[in-house]
Formats: sequence, structure tokens, C-alpha cells
Amino acid sequence: MLSIISFIGFTLLVALIAWYATRSTNEKSADGYFLAGRSLGAITIAGSLLLTNLSAEQIVGLNGQAFTEGVLVMAWETLAAIAMIITAVFLLPRYMRGGITTIPQFVEDRFDHGTKAILTALFLSGYVIVVIPSVLYSGSLAFSTMFDLPSLLGLSDTATLWICVWSIGIIGIIYAIFGGLKAVAVSDLINSIGLLIGGLLIPVFGLLAVGDGSISDGISVLWETHPDKFNVKGDVDASIPFGTIFTGMMLVQMFYWGTNQVILQRVFGAKNLKEGQKGVILAALVKFLIPIIVVLPGIIAWHIFEGNLDNPDQAYPKLVATVLPAAFTGLFAAVLFGAILSSFNSLLNSSATLFGFDLYRQYFKKDATEIQTVKAGKMFGLVLGILGMCVAPLIANAPQGLFAWLQEANGCYSIPILTVIVIGFFTKRVPAIAAKIGVISGVVLYSISQFIIKPYFVNSALKDAAQNGITDAKALSVIQAEAYPHFLHVMAILFVLNIIIMLVIGKLHPRATDYQPMTTDAVSVEPWKYAFVAGAAITALVLSTYLIF
Repeated sequence: MLSIISFIGFTLLVALIAWYATRSTNEKSADGYFLAGRSLGAITIAGSLLLTNLSAEQIVGLNGQAFTEGVLVMAWETLAAIAMIITAVFLLPRYMRGGITTIPQFVEDRFDHGTKAILTALFLSGYVIVVIPSVLYSGSLAFSTMFDLPSLLGLSDTATLWICVWSIGIIGIIYAIFGGLKAVAVSDLINSIGLLIGGLLIPVFGLLAVGDGSISDGISVLWETHPDKFNVKGDVDASIPFGTIFTGMMLVQMFYWGTNQVILQRVFGAKNLKEGQKGVILAALVKFLIPIIVVLPGIIAWHIFEGNLDNPDQAYPKLVATVLPAAFTGLFAAVLFGAILSSFNSLLNSSATLFGFDLYRQYFKKDATEIQTVKAGKMFGLVLGILGMCVAPLIANAPQGLFAWLQEANGCYSIPILTVIVIGFFTKRVPAIAAKIGVISGVVLYSISQFIIKPYFVNSALKDAAQNGITDAKALSVIQAEAYPHFLHVMAILFVLNIIIMLVIGKLHPRATDYQPMTTDAVSVEPWKYAFVAGAAITALVLSTYLIF
């Protein structure tokens, strides 16, 4: 009963604070609803960025991978800090000087309406097919496993999963659609503090359990008993082979932190460039420390459960249920619930923004008022949320871990979008037709590579292995990995190929005039004078981790 009361109480408290903080914001205006009236400070931005990113698919998915592979999966977190620094120091000043509201808006200014529409459609399709369902699925799996809901409700795992998905989805839709960006950002800040505190408690109690009451003994036991779990250099059959860190890994990070509407919308709502840079750099520093929350518990779970779990993605929720005292369960559940809602809300709000600014005003109602634009965005967010809720339970059938599946699926749209943004930034004469061809070729080639060519080569290699009598699991894993390049390598190859294609087209059919970036005085664009120094220090910290492990 105490857990239930604390869960409900904390959830209602967050909602009340968010309402109070946003009561004076004009949510009927497009600027107020979609960009929080450009009023966000550094701390709010940092909190919102972290909680938008650090949701259940991160906590559950990465700990699930750490359960089987160890500390090498921290690359997804630590290298993100470098991408965030690059975004803050180099990309953000240009975005904000142009008064950018959405990434497709920049694409329209650089290329044309058609290119913007294609990128907007890619963003939205990626959200509804991959990202939104992953957030809902991982959150539902966490709650179902943590509280053993199938037994409590007397239902099957599948039925319970559907109930959790739709319950979280409905609450999230109400929150996002009626709240706007500022409400989402304020609640994110509160929940991010709670998640950091609660997230740190899990490895603390886990290490106490491993070390019989001593954290230092717990660390020693893990280090001495499972040295293979603390090797950052992944083998060829690992989810992150060491070589991929220098290829597709950084491209994925740059897409997510430098071009992703869900992330950048929080920064675009900043009071000024200085606050935006401070917020991103502060988030980068915390991001560097996040493996303590999203990697270490997975290794602890491997030790406690002796590597015996039916589904590695259950490692984190089972660990929480095992080591966390009952008095903290409800509070942690509320914080985790807030994290799930945060990512879901952020995706819906960003989708509504993309639709309202980039599609509705352009193709459906060019003379739409701000009230009409906001209303249309809300209705689109509602539809997108419902579609995501329908797709989410199907992820349970994915043949690999949640996080690995998510990252590979994201490649269908992340690299094509990043390619266009890079060309748009660093060239002046590449025409719109080159961007269209680059996007389409990127989507088509990656899809053919991963869903047609790769299965053919992998199946052929495994068939040959069977004919040669190879049955060892490790040997088969290596054969499968070597049969076709890792998807991160494929991303890097296609990124370079698409860049070449666009540059060649630009050389043969250049724009008639040089592109001149748009400028605006909507906010102050005076940079933070310590941005470069702070960024360099955080980058040095990240690189040092690979010397330690």
C-alpha cells in the first residue's frame, strides 16, 4: 500500500508543479506551445535533454546488453557526450542565428519545400514505427517485470504487456497534447532529478548485495569474478565491435544529438544561445556519468542471477525488484514512470511541431492561424500516439535485444537525414535535387543492405557451417558476425557514398547562386565564453575512460 501511495503522490506532485510553472505561458500560440515561448534556462534544458534521452528503452535496453556483454556498451553513452559538445559549440550557434524552429525548416531554407517534406516524413515515420513503440514497450516490460503484473492480474505476459502499453500511452497523450513543451520540460527537470537519484540507488543496493554490505567489496567481487565484463574492446561478434566506435557510432551520435528534432527542440526553446550551450554542455557532463545507471546494474544482475534469465531485457527490472527496499519501490516506480512519459511526451510534442510547422501550414492550410496550427498539431500527435501504441507490443517478437534492434532500425532514416544536414551546412552550391536523391538512395540502400543482402549472406554462412559440422555457439557467433559488415560499418559506408553522390550532382548541376544562411534576432546569439573550454575538458574525460578499461 505504501508503494502505491508514494507512486500516486509523486506523480501527482510532478503534474501539479508542471501546471503551476506553465500557467502564465500562452499555450495557444505556436511559439508558446511548441517552443515554450523561448523561455527555457540552462538547468531546465539539461534536465529535459537527459530525461528525453534517458528513458526506459535506455535503462532497460542498455542494462540488458550489459547483462550479456559488459561495460563495452557504455560507448552508446560516453561517446554521446562528445557529440553533444560538437552540437553545443559548432552547430547550435548556426541554428539559433537562423531562428530555426525545426530541422526540416533549415532544410527548406537550404534546399526547397520538397526536400523538407521528405525529411519531415522520414522523421515522423521513424518516430511512429521505431522510437515511440520502443519507449512504450520497454516501459511496459519494466513495470510488468518489476511488479510481476501477470501474476497479480492473472493474465498472460502478452495481455499484460498490451494493458501496460495502452495505459502509459493514454496518460502520455493527455499530458503531451494538453501541456505543450514547457509543461513537458518542467516535468522533465523534476523527474530527471528523481531518476538520477533513484537510478544511482539501484547500483548502490546492488553492490551492497554483492559485497555482503560493502560497496567496495561488491566492486572487487565483480572485477575479480567477471573480468571479461570490464573489457571495452568488443570482439567481432559483439554488439559494438571496437572498430565501429570510429565509424558509424559517431555518426549515430551526431544524428541523435545534432539533427534530431526531439532533442534539439528543447534547445530551440532556450532564452538565448548562452543558455542553450550551457544546458547542452551540462547535460553532456552528466551523460558521461550515466553508465553507472545504465550499464553497471546489468553487470550486477549477471552476477546475482548467475547469467540465468530468459530475456536479458528483464535484467534491470528484476534487479530492482530484488535489491531495492520495499519502501523505495513506489517512489522509484513513479520516477521511472515519469521517464517513460517524458520520452513519449517529447516524441509526441516534436511530432506535433513537425506536422504543424512543416506540413500543415505548407500543404494543408497555408493561411492557418496559430490556434489552428496548434490544434492540428495536437490532433496529429493523438493519431501518432495511437499508432505507436498499436505497434509497441509487437517489439516483443524482435529476435535480438531491444536496444540493438532500436539502433539498427534507426539507420533507415538517421544516416540519410544526417547526410543532407552535413551537405547543407558545408556546401553552398549543391542543389535540392541532390538532397532528394541522397535521402532516397540512403533509405533504399540501407534497407536493401540490412533486410535483403545481410540475411542472404548470414544464412549462407550458417548453412556452410552446419554442413562442416560446426556446432560451437561461439564459433557460430563469429561466423555470423563475419558474414556481413556490422550495421554501424554499413552506416559509415553509405554515409560516405551518399556524400559523394550529392557532391557529384552538385558539381554537374550546381545551384544558380550561392546559398546564404538566413539570420534572425529572435533571441540573443552571444555564445557562452567558456563553451569551448568546458567542452574540451568533458571530451578529455570521455577519452580517458578507454585508457582505464
